[in-house]
Amino acid sequence: MKKKTLGTHHPQTLSSLKNIALALDNKGNFAEAEVLCQQCWEMSKKTLDEHHPDTLDNLNGMANALDNRDNNTEAEALHQQCWEVRKKILGEHHPDTLLSLNCIANAFYGQGSFTKAEALYQQC
Repeated sequence: MKKKTLGTHHPQTLSSLKNIALALDNKGNFAEAEVLCQQCWEMSKKTLDEHHPDTLDNLNGMANALDNRDNNTEAEALHQQCWEVRKKILGEHHPDTLLSLNCIANAFYGQGSFTKAEALYQQC
C-alpha cells in the first residue's frame, strides 16, 4: 500500500521493505531477505544519500543478511564500510558506531578468527 501511495523510494516504503526483509530473515528465509536488503540499501543510497543514518542501517542490514548466509567475508567488508562512515560522522563512541564494530567482530567470529573477534569485542 505504501509503495502505491508514497512511491518506491519514499523513506516509509523503504522502512516497510526493510521490515519485510527482517521478518523473512527471522523465519530463516535468508536468501529472500538478502535480496530485499540489497534492494532497500540500493534504493536508500539513491534516495537519501549513502551517508544518511537510514542508509547506513540498511547497509548494516545487508551485511547481516550476508552474515546469516555464512558469507562472512562479504559481510565483514560491508560492516567495515558502515563502521568507517559512522565513526567519521557520529564519532568513535556513538552507540551506532559501536554496534558496527560489534558486527565486524561477529563476522570475524563467523570466519573462525576468534582472536580478531575478541579484540574487537573488547573495544565495544
